[in-house]
Amino acid sequence: MCGIFAYLNYLTPKKRSEILELLVNGLKRLEYRGYDSAGVAVDSANEQDIALIKKTGKVAVLEEAIKAASNKLEVGACLETHCGIAHTRWATHGVPSEVNCHPHRSDDHNSFVVVHNGIITNYKEVKYFLEQKGYHFESETDTEIIAKLIFHFYKKHPNFSFRELVENVVQQLEGAFALCFKSKHFPGECVATRRGSPLLVGIKTKTRLATDHIPILYGKDHRPHGRAEIPSLPRTGSTEFEPLEDKQVEYFFASDASAIIEHTNRVIYFEDDDIAAVRNGILSIHRMRRGGTDDPNRREIITVKMELQQIMKGNYEYFMQKEIFEQPESVVNTMRGRVNFQTKTVVLGGIKEHIPEIKRCRRLMLIGCGTSYHSAIATRQLLEELTELPVMVELASDFLDRTTPVFRDDVCFFISQSGETADTLMALRYCKQRGALIVGITNTVGSSICRESHCGVHINAGPEIGVASTKAYTSQFISLVMFALVMSEDRLSLKKRREEIIEGLTNLQEQIRQVLKLDERVKALAEELYDKKSLLIMGRGFNYATCLEGALKVKELTYMHSEGIMAGELKHGPLALVDTHMPVIMIVMRDPVYIKCMNALQQVKSRDGNPILICEQGDKETMDLAQQHLEVPKTVDCLQGILTVIPMQLLSFHIAVRRGCNVDCPRNLAKSVTTE
Repeated sequence: MCGIFAYLNYLTPKKRSEILELLVNGLKRLEYRGYDSAGVAVDSANEQDIALIKKTGKVAVLEEAIKAASNKLEVGACLETHCGIAHTRWATHGVPSEVNCHPHRSDDHNSFVVVHNGIITNYKEVKYFLEQKGYHFESETDTEIIAKLIFHFYKKHPNFSFRELVENVVQQLEGAFALCFKSKHFPGECVATRRGSPLLVGIKTKTRLATDHIPILYGKDHRPHGRAEIPSLPRTGSTEFEPLEDKQVEYFFASDASAIIEHTNRVIYFEDDDIAAVRNGILSIHRMRRGGTDDPNRREIITVKMELQQIMKGNYEYFMQKEIFEQPESVVNTMRGRVNFQTKTVVLGGIKEHIPEIKRCRRLMLIGCGTSYHSAIATRQLLEELTELPVMVELASDFLDRTTPVFRDDVCFFISQSGETADTLMALRYCKQRGALIVGITNTVGSSICRESHCGVHINAGPEIGVASTKAYTSQFISLVMFALVMSEDRLSLKKRREEIIEGLTNLQEQIRQVLKLDERVKALAEELYDKKSLLIMGRGFNYATCLEGALKVKELTYMHSEGIMAGELKHGPLALVDTHMPVIMIVMRDPVYIKCMNALQQVKSRDGNPILICEQGDKETMDLAQQHLEVPKTVDCLQGILTVIPMQLLSFHIAVRRGCNVDCPRNLAKSVTTE
């Protein structure tokens, strides 16, 4: 999704060149989210106007444009207090172009500028209202109506504060958004708000912070009346965060903590309908109506445990490549402090208090999108086996399209790497309203799903920058396996099975390292497949999810058609695709469905197919049936999918590189899908 980055320095002298460098570097940290254009807004040379620089393409193109305008901007000028905002856009309304790029302006004089993540669903109605008032629009976006609407309120209420103007605007908007405003009428001020899209603020001071919490001021619960003419919120005094002593302070507003971690690790995650305003170096947070998951009277300043080197490529050429090779460590981090290999016990602190309630539930529902959905499919069979409960796996988007029955004694798992996936978040709220217990499985502390769940498991995979998820998948997989082990800990009849699985977890790190040694062989295989038009991936049982996830990776990264096929369904249609020219990868492991997979293999071969096998090390009988094969170590059947998916991750990566695709930022895709 789009990326927001804003920087405000108060009584902290910075050259305009330093401010622009901060803004551009912040955008570079957000490039992984996916985008097609970028822009910045800073005070112009005379400091009475706002300069906008916007370009389509990569942030590097914007950087060159800034250098070209350096004389006009007087980049050597030193500013004690200044607010600058920046944005990377992923097109939704209107094609990628400079006029559609953010920041968007209110008028020809750039009185107000705004950057926006998300989608405004009622923008046509607001646009019509503004057009009737004489406003003219220059872009095709939904965002431009926000800039013009705040300008409209400013002309009607010139005595309102910047925050009050934003409050009035937000009451008119429907949809999902994160917004950050700058205005020449309120120099040195910044106002930000969110509803449905992630936003946070980082705080950097030279002295210690007075408090670890920001008190919240509430306004009356006003609802929109029509589409523009509404009563203003009461202008009352607010309770605020104020730096101590010399009051020098810097604020960093961003969509993601990775954009600010090099500057500060002290952040506040905003909740829906928070409106944060910085004025005279003081941060105040106002809330339009009561609600949210935290203590309603405060926002906690969180210390983010993320090292800068974690979000750098290191010795790797691509983030995705780095993340694939981080999996021996990431799976251990997921288990660290939770699995005791000596006593063969598992403790999940985030859900420990809720285990008795979960054991009494009617059914388990696993809900996610894309890769997270596949991790649910990968573990459904084990969850059914160890919990003996009905387990439903749902795509969040489809879940919302139906009036799905949800009961108070259901337990609903919401799986999302970012914790901000819009469809998953909407499904969570649907289930929560119906009284179900909500369990979040996320990789991002402070995310919306993390905050709105009753309990949950943080997968601890570390920052994942590549758009195509890799290490988050294996960590989600292990998190759900650990949950199954916790649920069966008091079942004597399952003791042997549990110990077998825990033994498999013990060896997992070394076995993943062995699989990663196949990299050169997979690269050679990619040379044979990169120019093909399609790829079929077949398997069943515990490895069916690997087929789906492998096919998704191929589609995401290589733009090649790929399909993950349940091997048992071959004769029900997919077998018609098989011929001597169709590349086929088959996963055949020595597990309970081995004989059935061998039957499918024979069916493919009898139709002149020439399958490439992923099989167990040393399984000569199976390997003899194919000209090419990749051997992975043997582990317990329910964990085999962790080892078989890694060759597919490597294959999709190498094919993408060979085809000249953008590995870390595939076209048309975004890391955090915050719109439905």
